[in-house]
Amino acid sequence: MQTALTPETESPENLSRVLWAFAWPVVALNSLQVLNTLLDRFFVGQLPSSALMAQSGAMNLMFLLFSIAASIATGASAIVSRAYGAKNRAEFREAARQSVRMAMVFGLLLAGIGILATPFVARLVLPASETAAIASMIEFLRIYALGLPAIFVIQSLAGCLRGVGDSRSPMWISGIQILAHIALNFVLIFPPRALGETGLVIPGLNLGLNGAAWGLSLSAWLSALLYLFLARRTELGLSGTLGLPRWVWVQRVFRIAIPSAVMSVLRVFSLTAFTIILAGVPSGGPAIAAMGVAFAIESIMFMPAFGLSMAASALVGQSLGMKKPERAERIAWMAGHHGALVVLAVVAPIYFGAHQIAGVMIEEKPRPKVETVHQMQAAEAESEAKKETQKQAVELLRWLCLTEVGFSYAMILIGAMQGAGDTRNPLWITVVSLWLLRVPLAWGLAYPLALGATGAWISMSVSQLIQGILAMIVFRRGAWKSQVV
Repeated sequence: MQTALTPETESPENLSRVLWAFAWPVVALNSLQVLNTLLDRFFVGQLPSSALMAQSGAMNLMFLLFSIAASIATGASAIVSRAYGAKNRAEFREAARQSVRMAMVFGLLLAGIGILATPFVARLVLPASETAAIASMIEFLRIYALGLPAIFVIQSLAGCLRGVGDSRSPMWISGIQILAHIALNFVLIFPPRALGETGLVIPGLNLGLNGAAWGLSLSAWLSALLYLFLARRTELGLSGTLGLPRWVWVQRVFRIAIPSAVMSVLRVFSLTAFTIILAGVPSGGPAIAAMGVAFAIESIMFMPAFGLSMAASALVGQSLGMKKPERAERIAWMAGHHGALVVLAVVAPIYFGAHQIAGVMIEEKPRPKVETVHQMQAAEAESEAKKETQKQAVELLRWLCLTEVGFSYAMILIGAMQGAGDTRNPLWITVVSLWLLRVPLAWGLAYPLALGATGAWISMSVSQLIQGILAMIVFRRGAWKSQVV
């Protein structure tokens, strides 16, 4: 895809076409990813409530590790897109090669750290009384960590491909990964089962939540191998990926990646602190489980904004490489406004249909025909836990709907700044909106004002809006235009 470099795109009236030509494959891919996330939550929602709680609790460490991978990709993509805009082929190809080497090294390193850290994280974020959920979360995260090197490679190469204007290859490869993940979930999570009245039997290993973790890791490795194979045949001309990265490139990528990584760490720690606050409120366990369900459904709302954020990131970098900062600014604001309009169209049906959507995601198992007293008590407790989880998920979703437009502006404009190589300003936006606002406000509303989980949900909604406002103010100041990569 070469639209970003053709002379006709210099005209402002064509920028919308340029933006969406880049963004639609990312939006299409994200649609598949949303479907994948919803199906994943649906599958786990059919397991005992402790499995759903464990998966929701695992989001903290999973998001941290994934975000570090994305930070390295952010640094590489900024360099690649700038060099591609300047038509410096040798530089963007070397940047891609070195970023893949960095991804392999840090993926292996963090996989080992992740495996060792899982018991501490599980006991930190889940209520001490939820012993079954804690044990499940530890096993789930250790299996997930085995796929981290592949996840790092995927993020690095996807970012580099977007930097050279190719958003279609990541769409196809990640689409294959998602379909493989869904198929693996069917086989690995559940026991063998009959397919209606056809007499056919769907195979199953009945691994429960562990099956979901294996599905993630195995599908990630499949995708990483496809990326490495394909990247040799793209503009990147990738070769010589084995070996240690050169220190000069590590420094160059990390100059951009480290503030982005710190921002990701602060985000995750704020989510961890938020989860710890939830653990202490009445019905803390169901509230934590509800958060994972609500986030999965929320991804439908911010899906278009995410695609536009990726497009803005690459196109801003390319425009700066062309020495056209005004073009970069117009593209970023256009992406922000388009994202807000699409989010507005999606918010209303989710707000009013939240109860029905959450009900589909959290399914109760049929009770046995003959029950002992112990079975009856366990079934009633399980039923109450799932009802409370559904109630909390609906409430959180509706609060998020109120400020999702602000979050879309934050996502897109922060992506644009990162595409320019400016990762310090997004870091400060994160500090203010999450640590100076969300976490203290969640604690104050949940405990001194005794609003419980509702107070936490309000703080999350308010901080989304403030994050969007701050992103607009900082982007308009324009410091990102003079960023050196």
